[in-house]
Amino acid sequence: MKIESIKDLTVYTSSYELAMKIFEVSKKFPRDETYSLTDQIRRSSRSVPMNIREGFAKRKYKQVYIRHLIDALCSAEETRGWLEISKDCTYISYETQVAFDKDYDRLCASISKLIKSWENFN
Repeated sequence: MKIESIKDLTVYTSSYELAMKIFEVSKKFPRDETYSLTDQIRRSSRSVPMNIREGFAKRKYKQVYIRHLIDALCSAEETRGWLEISKDCTYISYETQVAFDKDYDRLCASISKLIKSWENFN
């Protein structure tokens, strides 16, 4: 399959969908977490698809492209940390955290494959 736009990349659409799921879940966080946990988890989860998108736009330049994908991996890991804190603060259930963790396992594996396959998009 030829990749013609960012929306042809499953890794991008998956990361975007995960960010939207986290947005929905975080709406239920306590009001006093608005400027800390809620803001942080939303920012980190949104950073994943945006870094993939920006990297894709700059894919002509291997190092820039890879740097953005590595940033996406880092943001995914940050989000996983915030999800664990959310579980420990009882804002989300153990089951919800485990489900998100599995989704992020798959996403991180896909981003890693994308890093290794740069030549396919050039």
